[in-house]
Amino acid sequence: QVQLVESGGGLVQAGGSLRLSCAASGSIFSRNSMGWYLQAPGKQRELVASITNFGSTFYADSVKGRFAISRDNAKNTVYLQMNSLKPEDTAVYYCFAAALGSSLRTWGQGTQVTVSS
Repeated sequence: QVQLVESGGGLVQAGGSLRLSCAASGSIFSRNSMGWYLQAPGKQRELVASITNFGSTFYADSVKGRFAISRDNAKNTVYLQMNSLKPEDTAVYYCFAAALGSSLRTWGQGTQVTVSS
């Protein structure tokens, strides 16, 4: 079973930057995807960015050009560099891991990101 531990959330002013980290331990699928969802109050969880262990990436339109996802396969860790943050980026960010082609997700505990105007 995979366990995910997140870090790096916090409070930042609009235009600022934050870097989220998510370290995975346990049984990691050899072909997998890791990434981040966000969930704003009263809204559904939505995909922000993901990256496979082969390096293929996906970004939501709302974060393209501002966020960058990367991973260190040797450390089973994924990073989300968030630049030019906006108040609408405020949410709880959840790290996930999944086998490629599977809809089942393992989730981290979530980390709060708050962007003040």
